[in-house]
Amino acid sequence: MLEKKQENKPPNRRHLVLGGVAVAAGVGGAGYAVWREQATSSNTGALAQAFWQLQLPTPEGQNLALQRFKGQPLLVNFWATWCPPCVAELPLINAFYQENRSKSWQVLGIAVDKLEPVQAFLAKLPLEFPVVLAGMQGVEMSRQLGNLAGGLPFSIALGSKGQVIQRKIGQLAESDLAAWAALDQP
Repeated sequence: MLEKKQENKPPNRRHLVLGGVAVAAGVGGAGYAVWREQATSSNTGALAQAFWQLQLPTPEGQNLALQRFKGQPLLVNFWATWCPPCVAELPLINAFYQENRSKSWQVLGIAVDKLEPVQAFLAKLPLEFPVVLAGMQGVEMSRQLGNLAGGLPFSIALGSKGQVIQRKIGQLAESDLAAWAALDQP
């Protein structure tokens, strides 16, 4: 049998270019991920400050200035009527508000939804805490507050000094809320 002798050919230009592109893409992707994480963690304070400047409409047609919540701990819950875990956790959040408002905790529901479904929902299940409408812009707002996936439900706890003290994507449990309530006592 004759064996073919394999030649050690230098890589051709195409292989070098493709290899360089692959390396650059990997480095670029890793760099973007690091930058995004740093931007999210370092800008959270600035983003929280921008949050306080918002005025959002209520289902009753009024504008609610979020500045009014500043200075006390605040649980913000992004939810929608079409989101089953969101709807399931709202009674729990309402109970949290009832139990902790005397301890200075406030709650704000931000509906990532349309006016009519929210009004119909609140007629069936009234909530004691304020609800505002953000529409689909609420997804971007939640992303700026640390919800990188943009999923619902998303909850964030802001301390009495306006700082982010906790976040959770997904349905809250009673144990989450109990732990959060102990984080920031005015």
